[in-house]
Amino acid sequence: MNTSEFVEVMSEVVGLPIPAEYRESVVTNVERIQTVAQSVLEFPLPEEIEAAPVFEP
Repeated sequence: MNTSEFVEVMSEVVGLPIPAEYRESVVTNVERIQTVAQSVLEFPLPEEIEAAPVFEP
């Protein structure tokens, strides 16, 4: 599934219609988010690190 199809499907899933004049910008932003997220997901973490069960700032 390409990004444009993903945006279309997800807008239906969450019930948030995207007007045609904004669709291209939404797709572009989702592609940017994917790029940033990929670099975060690829960041190596040491094996001894455990996820916190509750976030407390």
